[in-house]
Amino acid sequence: MNLKLKRLKELLGYTLQVLRQEGLVPVVRRAAGFIKRRFFGKKARYLPKKQVLEAQRKECQNAPLGPVISICVPLYNTPEPFLRQLLDSVLGQTSPAWQLCLADASDAAHRPTVERLVKEAAQKAGDRIRYQAVENKGISANTNAAAALATGEYLALADHDDVLAPHAVYAMQKAIQKTGAAFLYSDEALFSKKIEKPLVGHFKPDYAPDYLLCCNYICHLAVFQRQLFLQVGGERPECDGSQDHDLFLRLLEKLTPDQVFHLPQVLYYWRVHSGSTSGGVEAKPYVAKAAKKAIAEHLQRTGQQGEVRDGLFPSTYKVDWVIPGEPLVSILIPNKDHTEDLEKCLASIYQKTTWQRFEVIVIENNSTDPATFAYYDQLPGRYPGCQVVQYQGGFNFSAINNFGRKAAKGEYLLLLNNDVEVINGDWLTEMLMQASRPGAAICGAMLYYPDDTIQHAGIITGLGGYAGHSHKYHKAGGSGYMFRLATVQDFSAVTAACLLVRTEVYDQMGGLDEGFTVAFNDVDFCLRVRDAGWRVVWTPYAQLYHYESKSRGSDEKDKAKKERFSGEQKRLTDRFGRQGLTHDPYYNPSLTLDREDFSESADLRNLKEPEL
Repeated sequence: MNLKLKRLKELLGYTLQVLRQEGLVPVVRRAAGFIKRRFFGKKARYLPKKQVLEAQRKECQNAPLGPVISICVPLYNTPEPFLRQLLDSVLGQTSPAWQLCLADASDAAHRPTVERLVKEAAQKAGDRIRYQAVENKGISANTNAAAALATGEYLALADHDDVLAPHAVYAMQKAIQKTGAAFLYSDEALFSKKIEKPLVGHFKPDYAPDYLLCCNYICHLAVFQRQLFLQVGGERPECDGSQDHDLFLRLLEKLTPDQVFHLPQVLYYWRVHSGSTSGGVEAKPYVAKAAKKAIAEHLQRTGQQGEVRDGLFPSTYKVDWVIPGEPLVSILIPNKDHTEDLEKCLASIYQKTTWQRFEVIVIENNSTDPATFAYYDQLPGRYPGCQVVQYQGGFNFSAINNFGRKAAKGEYLLLLNNDVEVINGDWLTEMLMQASRPGAAICGAMLYYPDDTIQHAGIITGLGGYAGHSHKYHKAGGSGYMFRLATVQDFSAVTAACLLVRTEVYDQMGGLDEGFTVAFNDVDFCLRVRDAGWRVVWTPYAQLYHYESKSRGSDEKDKAKKERFSGEQKRLTDRFGRQGLTHDPYYNPSLTLDREDFSESADLRNLKEPEL
């Protein structure tokens, strides 16, 4: 089917579903938002309404917010228009409980202009602006000099050529009051001239430690306790170029996940111009070296064993983790007839897989072709460590895998569909690297359709109302949204078409829930594992083809299958709640739930009328 027709068909199906469940008004609202966003411009689309900003100002006049946030900015030959915009954005904050700390390392030719602009701003802000001329010792030393001027309980870092959203300080103070977090970060947008005309938004997930190891997705605006900054020794000159990435890793080492908070508001505008990393690290080629140093030393400090290397794209990195011991992996493959598919799967496993410690358990499920059983008889001789066990009962994907687990001896279980084909030989090694890490329990893989478009790159709950695949139908080889196709990262769920899990965790969870006969068994299982405190990880470095659902056929025209699918949808919603499904911590409320392409939502009311 043509890709556009596929997407249109899925969108129409989702529209009818929303219409049945929520009524006409939500459908019309989403459609109107899409049309407005698509055809009538995007001016100031990330900024709250003027009346919202005015309400914030009045609130702060009556009762000033706290804690005070000290905004630390190292200056260096800052162009006058850029510095004016930065200063005006701070002076225009809806909350006055801020302090601006400026360390000026400009040369003799530029310093008089910088000093003049700062003095003009200080006349309006008084002692809330603190300025000091310093010797230029590099970005980290200059930032530390700015932080040394600060007296606020929290610090925020800003670049000298960027702009704060007018409600940045207010929003962060509200979040601190509500959560007590020690480290907070927001979303950001790129711009070239005016923040009212942003180029693109960077809508981030909640705290995602595996993703952070691969790239500094946090960036701006980061706010953290000043005492914490002092405790870790501030920024390190030896990591100039990736000094913030290094700092964030060191700060977060001191905190538990519940002390970290992501505020899904665009509070920072990152200027795109030559020489800025917002346009790519080609402008500063030393960034990669500094980032790898920062990550490697983070591993040393935290007692983790792995080698850091360049990732698939500039600004991304990969850790080759040391796998503890030589664990046995039990590969569970349900099968009903379709021996050609199974043979392709098994041949690719045995011919390509470099990890040698595995066994294969084919779970026979109601085959009817005598040739299938003749094929089974040959498997142990052709494929060492391969056995066939016979499941009794009607088709139930969960029950079939739970039955197969009884025959498994491995410390890890790999749930694998019979219609997949291995692409790269180290696929299983890469998955083990992730699932064997402390705190991680599950790893999923990159699955491609035969036409080299993406079938699975992690599961996001809420897409299509229940769950969908990240970057579905995207062409192979791209970096995806904010490098999310090219980096190991945290997800809420991954598909059981290729899912590696610790056997002990599988057993603790009671295996797959057999109430999910066909659909959502993997989503349910992963969410239960996640909610039990384990991490679910996805890697782009394990790649397989998936000839999706060949052996099961389509459910679209079968009344009984439709009813079964509706029942499984209800079971998932009853267990995790509508809110629990539509607010995936590894997605973002400003990204669409209507498609699987990480496009911006048509409904940005959360940015216009933020609930803080």
